[in-house]
Amino acid sequence: MPDAPRYPRLSTLKTAAEFRAHVASLGLRLECDEQILRAPDSPLARSYRIGERVIGNRFAIQPMEGWDGTEDGMPTEYTRRRWANFGRSGAKLIWGGEACAVVPEGRANPNQLMVRPETRAGLAELLNLLRTEHLAACGSTDDLLVGLQLTHSGRFCRPYRKDRLEPGIAYHHPILDRKFGIAADHPVLTDEYLDRLVEEYVRAASIAHELGFQFVDVKHCHGYLGHELLSAYTRPGKYGSSLENRTRFLRQVVAGIRAKAPGLGIGVRLSLFDLVPFRPDPAQSEGRRLGPGVPEPYADCLPYRYGFGVDANNPERMDLTEPLALMTIFEELGVELVNLSCGSPYYNPHIQRPALFPPSDGYQPPEDPLVGVARQLEAVAAVKARFPAMPVVGTGYSYLQEFLPQVGQAEVRSGRVDFVGLGRMVLAYPELPRDVLERARLERRRLCRTFSDCTTAPRKGMISGCFPLDPFYRDLPEAQRLKELKAAE
Repeated sequence: MPDAPRYPRLSTLKTAAEFRAHVASLGLRLECDEQILRAPDSPLARSYRIGERVIGNRFAIQPMEGWDGTEDGMPTEYTRRRWANFGRSGAKLIWGGEACAVVPEGRANPNQLMVRPETRAGLAELLNLLRTEHLAACGSTDDLLVGLQLTHSGRFCRPYRKDRLEPGIAYHHPILDRKFGIAADHPVLTDEYLDRLVEEYVRAASIAHELGFQFVDVKHCHGYLGHELLSAYTRPGKYGSSLENRTRFLRQVVAGIRAKAPGLGIGVRLSLFDLVPFRPDPAQSEGRRLGPGVPEPYADCLPYRYGFGVDANNPERMDLTEPLALMTIFEELGVELVNLSCGSPYYNPHIQRPALFPPSDGYQPPEDPLVGVARQLEAVAAVKARFPAMPVVGTGYSYLQEFLPQVGQAEVRSGRVDFVGLGRMVLAYPELPRDVLERARLERRRLCRTFSDCTTAPRKGMISGCFPLDPFYRDLPEAQRLKELKAAE
């Protein structure tokens, strides 16, 4: 059996010149400044105005699920600590802070936060804590914009038991149904259910508005329900087939929010493109050893009608035709800012979350992870070129590690993106934005090295955190349990 390909660790590249040489050897476009720039000279220090609101810099914190709320959707000490870190990070755009379910059956895990009348006090506490910590660290919250992400996990719901999938599917997907054991007679969510769900999203947005969140994100990414509806080509009825129908849910939610919560900003986190699901290569997998990712067999699924932003004739490639049409719809709806990701962590994580080390249920990288970073940056730049007035948050930066600030500076300076989005990086190193802008330096020992424990732990039913690098998580009993479970695989 051949060895899986090995890609160089970025930590072995000591200078920007060495990074650029490696990028060039891969045939990629990733501009990288020579040095990290301090505020006010850094492009990342520039403010950005959206209507009456001013965002003080170009760092954004991405929404994440901690698997650490209570079973009734309230925060715990782990949740509060994470939000406090987001506040003191220095980033001026907090995109969601957390993925919050709008109905109990729509949770991705039994400990996911919810936006319900009975969770108001918990959400208010988190928002106040975040702002208090930001004020103490940065001196002002006048230029801080905080939103809340609203979600229904659809096909990936595990609302009552961490080990039991209870999917709410928009249509039957021949590959994903087989991959996740969804029976051919499993019911599809009805139009009537989706009608009622629109009302739940609007109610959740109204609660967020009353609590003082400045915008909500109507989540349409990563294989969850909103994203799956965008690819519901085979679904009959008013929520399927045509692009008009496949965007009906989004359009109705936005209209409802406008009516019930006037003045509340609306954003959308979108999987801009998708690819066919992947699996470990059977020919290069043996026992506990996973091979590199390869596409799931799809010859019997052509033309491919099961992904949004996918080439129907070759689903290993993106096609931005419909995503760009959707951006026009966003403009018509008055969506005020977009956050562009791609794919799904459940079935093609290497494109969505480039990493050198896979989670326990993943596969070895089928490409140098920098290829995945560049793919995302190029797709975002294509959107920004067509829609220059739309505020855009980019994703995929954490894998850049030492070179994240220099690449981010270059991307913002050139107008290819407006905000650099940080997810798993701030679990390991929440103060990174402040260190970049105030000190023009990074603490290398704290940089996320994409070990994927923040994903593997939830896959094993535990809370999510940076177990390798954050002393708080490293000292928890779960850290030892995670090591033992990984060693036993």
